[in-house]
Amino acid sequence: MYRLIKTEGNARRGEFVTVHGTVQTPAFMNVATAGAIKGGVSALDLKDLKCQVQLCNTYHLHLRPGDENVKKLGGLHQFTRWDGPILTDSGGFQVFSLAGLRKIEEEGVTFASHIDGKRIFMGPEESMRIQSNLGSTIAMAFDECVENPSTHEYSKASCERTLRWLVRCKEEMERLKALPDTLNKHQLLFGINQGCAFDDLRVWHAEEIAKLDLDGYAIGGLAVGEPKEDMYRIISAVTPILPYDKIRYLMGVGTPGNILEAVSRGVDLFDCVMPSRNARHGHLFTWSGIRNIMNQKYELDERPIDEECDCPVCKNFTRAYLRHLFKSGEILGMRLAVMHNLYFYNTLLERIRTALDENRFSEMKNKYTELLDTRI
Repeated sequence: MYRLIKTEGNARRGEFVTVHGTVQTPAFMNVATAGAIKGGVSALDLKDLKCQVQLCNTYHLHLRPGDENVKKLGGLHQFTRWDGPILTDSGGFQVFSLAGLRKIEEEGVTFASHIDGKRIFMGPEESMRIQSNLGSTIAMAFDECVENPSTHEYSKASCERTLRWLVRCKEEMERLKALPDTLNKHQLLFGINQGCAFDDLRVWHAEEIAKLDLDGYAIGGLAVGEPKEDMYRIISAVTPILPYDKIRYLMGVGTPGNILEAVSRGVDLFDCVMPSRNARHGHLFTWSGIRNIMNQKYELDERPIDEECDCPVCKNFTRAYLRHLFKSGEILGMRLAVMHNLYFYNTLLERIRTALDENRFSEMKNKYTELLDTRI
């Protein structure tokens, strides 16, 4: 259940109540693709990094260790030891990313596994069954993410099919919840808005999925190569149509500046691999911009990564030490960098919530949107 607490312009401050805990929004979800954050960070570490929601990948967990095995082991919460809300994506994005290895039909999609080439079929019902086995708090509907650019004709046909798939997802989830051995009988279902970069398709699709009275609504198919102006235009077109009293999730976005812009357009929930991926290459987010810790100038620098940051890394280690770890190929360097970046992102969202509470979000947005995305 989403509870809107207050607004500033189109920006929303709220709470999202789930069976696994209440999420203060706007919020950032930390991406644990295969049940762990890449870079050696566990669910227990996330507690110290202000994480509220862990996101896991349906497709990857279906392949390894197998969703039925995860169910036998008590579900994702028991398996990963994360006791807060978990969102599982539907596998739909893998339809997009495995373009050369797939065949899309009305029933669903046939993939070739990226691990061993084995043929896999996934449709709405299969996706819901896998996510039910995983026992996540939030299940995402199975959709097709269309590549950009794409023709209006193909995007329209894909949107219509994604809508039909969503109806099937909803029906299958209701069936699964009624089974005696279902792990999470309170699992929530989010629908996904698609339509490539076409405003008319986005608006039509948002109107149609809004009629289905789902637990939440996501905007998918953005941050896949289109100019950011297109992304902001589409968010502005879609959010007014999505139900006002339901949570809104922008999938796979993005930079700190992207997040500030999207919050100002009414988005509540975000996820992105960027903080952990960039960290693994030594690119660290700070309140002064993006720092490349590999640079020679940090060789003897005894300051923390960010003097404004109170994360466990900045409290204890220097830029010089982190640079040394990266240059030496030590895994600890990667782990510390990922921890810092996740803490930064979660703190950014925390500061956004405080700014909304205090009616100064627009001031914060003006100060940080460009700055945080700039390389130092």
